[in-house]
Amino acid sequence: MTTWPDNRRDMSWSDRFAGRMAHVRASEIRELLKLLDQPDILSFAGGIPDPAMFPIARIKDVYADILAEAGEQALQYSVSEGLTPLRDWIAAKMTAMGVPCDAGNILVTAGSQQALDLIGKLFLSRGDTVLVERPTYMGALGAFNAYEPTYAALDIAAGKPADAQLAYVVPDFANPTGRTLSRAERERLLDQAEAGDFAIVEDGAYRELRFSGADEPPVLALDVARSGSIEAARTLFCGTFSKTLSPALRLGWVCGPRAVVDKLTLLKQGSDLHASTINQMVALRIVSDGYEAHLERLRARYRDQAAAMQAALAQHMPLGVSWSHPQGGMFVWLRLPRGLDGAQLLEAALAEERVAFVPGAPFFAVEPDAASLRLSYSLGTPDDIDEGVRRLARVIASRMGGVRAA
Repeated sequence: MTTWPDNRRDMSWSDRFAGRMAHVRASEIRELLKLLDQPDILSFAGGIPDPAMFPIARIKDVYADILAEAGEQALQYSVSEGLTPLRDWIAAKMTAMGVPCDAGNILVTAGSQQALDLIGKLFLSRGDTVLVERPTYMGALGAFNAYEPTYAALDIAAGKPADAQLAYVVPDFANPTGRTLSRAERERLLDQAEAGDFAIVEDGAYRELRFSGADEPPVLALDVARSGSIEAARTLFCGTFSKTLSPALRLGWVCGPRAVVDKLTLLKQGSDLHASTINQMVALRIVSDGYEAHLERLRARYRDQAAAMQAALAQHMPLGVSWSHPQGGMFVWLRLPRGLDGAQLLEAALAEERVAFVPGAPFFAVEPDAASLRLSYSLGTPDDIDEGVRRLARVIASRMGGVRAA
């Protein structure tokens, strides 16, 4: 029998964590996603795709075909930058969006979230300044926080030069606000970047989910038009298949100058070697046949769900509450009367009405605004959306000094 000395000490793991772990926190959204497993809760919390729109039958058939035709290759290790045919397809897509490029300008990543992490690892040192909108996507903050940057507000309207390492922006149907930058705002952002000599990270996760209005060019396309080529651009575009095909494929990409893509590829080698070989092959086959028709069905679905939410908000919300009117994506941003707190409201909404959402404060890297919240309309029927908004409106009204919802 083994005996232990009296002076034996248990391992104190927390004392050995790197200092940067003090900046790494759990995502409130990931915690709220657990609520989706409770059937009595009407949830507007998770900004996740509608699973009813996953092309399940097509994906099943394609996996079977690929395993039958090229099983050994599909289940093997692959190159870090991603399969060349898939990168060719992505490059052609980017070219069609006004960004002439080739496979050498593309790195396939494990979702656009990994792209953000690799970009943070490549560009950010402790104390570097990252410009972000107020509010911004909290997943980007989570990716960047480990590299210990400081944050400052990105004020595109002011157009003032800023001293920063990079700026992060979601120009199309932003998470969490649903806001889209105009052509003029995109040009002003480039003006600021040139004046301040910083890079731009353009998160295009929701770009293909426009269901009304006219497309705006990607910031990278405007950048290439100014600079003359992608190799001279200062913008990196992050795309993903998570919002259009399936999050479980874990496939995204970075499009940018080769000098950047080459370095990001080295970092990916050290991270996970490469994205799943078979998933890349499956995604390529699906997007090569019938993808636009699939996107149209997806846009129609979100158009209907967004319309249901806008109608419900207009009918049920009390005076003093305002909200965004997105032309695509998955989100509506609510501004509450001063004095209300989104986090406290969530507690009450869960306890009293069994409805969930995401409080607004965690989306702010600087100067949090607690009187706000994010609603996602990507899940639920129009009837569910109406009922959930009705319940939420009752909770809000009850905390507005007697002002009642309709």
